[in-house]
Amino acid sequence: MIPRPLSLMIFAGLGAAVVAGSLLLPPEQGSAATSVPAPPPEKPAPKGNQIAVLAGGCFWGIEGLYEHVRGVKSVTSGYAGGTKENANYRAVSSETTGHAEAVRIVYDPAQVSYGQLLQVYFSVAHDPTQVNRQTPDVGPSYRSAIFPQNASQRSIAQTYIARLTKVGTFGKPIATKLETGPFYPAEAYHQDFMRKNPDNPYILRWDKPKLAALRQELPQLYRN
Repeated sequence: MIPRPLSLMIFAGLGAAVVAGSLLLPPEQGSAATSVPAPPPEKPAPKGNQIAVLAGGCFWGIEGLYEHVRGVKSVTSGYAGGTKENANYRAVSSETTGHAEAVRIVYDPAQVSYGQLLQVYFSVAHDPTQVNRQTPDVGPSYRSAIFPQNASQRSIAQTYIARLTKVGTFGKPIATKLETGPFYPAEAYHQDFMRKNPDNPYILRWDKPKLAALRQELPQLYRN
């Protein structure tokens, strides 16, 4: 695997030829959706825009995916689970800071619930059974983690994970952990990376299939 800081430069500047190793991985890895049960209802639904923070591998794809979810107002790539002092790409990529690459989602609960955001997260956004990695990206910064912003979100996430575990949705243990900690926005060049770089080899290989899966599996939540 190409170290992530180097892979960023390669993907951005040199094109597909130099990343053939990752592009030739089996296509079913990271691209297939998993049908999951509906999330638990939220009663009562919160008023006004809310915030969700989720981590599930490279933030480029997670950000780009949630920008296509109905009711989502904005998505920001960043880091969660560590401290402000070293919340930067070079430090986080060293896998010594405790951060996870994450996204901060601002959403309207009148249009999409927190549980529905988690349904996208578990079914399309990433593979929640992978430990400290997602497809070609390896290390704790690519872990599967939910950062509840209040007690209600924590309860919904715990209930949903328990339900998915009980019915054996994935056929193996769910690695997703519930964590705490502030969110720090990533550098400007990471923001809206999928939208600004639609033909990037990494995006084409690992992230564009997630959009197709969202549209197919959860059409009621998809928007252009």
